[in-house]
Amino acid sequence: MTKLIGEQVLMRIFIGEGDRFEHKPLYEALVELLRSEGFAGATVLRGVCGFGANRVCHTQKLLDLSADLPLVVEVVDSQEKINAIMPRIDSMMAGGMITLEKATVIRYSPSE
Repeated sequence: MTKLIGEQVLMRIFIGEGDRFEHKPLYEALVELLRSEGFAGATVLRGVCGFGANRVCHTQKLLDLSADLPLVVEVVDSQEKINAIMPRIDSMMAGGMITLEKATVIRYSPSE
């Protein structure tokens, strides 16, 4: 298991639910890439409403079952691993945003 306690980097990848990479949902492709590269973990969060650079509001409405809701893929790992994977992630994305910030990991262990 990876030693991850202490200062690490939190990467957030902001994309849309409808975004694709090679005919599959982009969020799935990103999680598969991160897992195959040995990252400590990744979580995909679905937003209920949001807008991006194009200023189009994406929201879930009762009658709109095909809404392109905002998604955030969150990853915490070392600066070195984040830097190494960034060009591949960037090449998979047609739009969206990526942010980085420092994160202090207090606990990292598998659930029992």
